[in-house]
Amino acid sequence: QVQVVESGGGLVQPGGSLRLSCAASGTIFLINAMGWYRQAPGKQRELVAAITRGGVTNYADSVKGRFTISRDNAKNTVDLEMNSLKPEDTAVYYCNAEIRIRLGTENRMYWGQGTQVTVSS
Repeated sequence: QVQVVESGGGLVQPGGSLRLSCAASGTIFLINAMGWYRQAPGKQRELVAAITRGGVTNYADSVKGRFTISRDNAKNTVDLEMNSLKPEDTAVYYCNAEIRIRLGTENRMYWGQGTQVTVSS
């Protein structure tokens, strides 16, 4: 069984910073890509940032230059450093991990339960 758990959300003023963390645990052979998605009220879930096992990153245009994704392969964790936050960054942020639980099995996507980020004065 695999669990993906996020932490670090909260309320922050515009221009402020937050750091989100995500840890995967359980029966894990290998984690390939990891990423952060977000979903604002009334909108579809969208990719915020992703990182491959080798460290190649991909960002949504709306967060480039403000957000930084990083991971620790030894700890099965991925973080999202968010700076210069704007009200439009307000959303539930979800961690995603592409996990292979055993050698010879297929990769499967796992999601965390989400953490609320609210940017407001």
